[in-house]
Amino acid sequence: MRLKRTGILTKVVIVVLLVYLATSLLDLRSQIQNTKEQQQTVSQQVEEQRLANQQLQEAIDNSDDPETLERVARERGYVKQGETLYSDVAG
Repeated sequence: MRLKRTGILTKVVIVVLLVYLATSLLDLRSQIQNTKEQQQTVSQQVEEQRLANQQLQEAIDNSDDPETLERVARERGYVKQGETLYSDVAG
């Protein structure tokens, strides 16, 4: 006879508890998805920064190379002694 004593109040409490657990589970899944997206974004940024660091290291390693120095100087508008610089003013 004790089993019949479980009334409507107990059933309501169980239903409310199940609804709470279901919404909590959905919220946690949403947080996990957002965290995974953030992790992918940060991983991509780390890889891009690693590539930029590698390029900068190569630039540092080649800073004494005469060809590299000449290329950088020409990019900045410098010319060798005796050369004439012509600028295209039409375009």
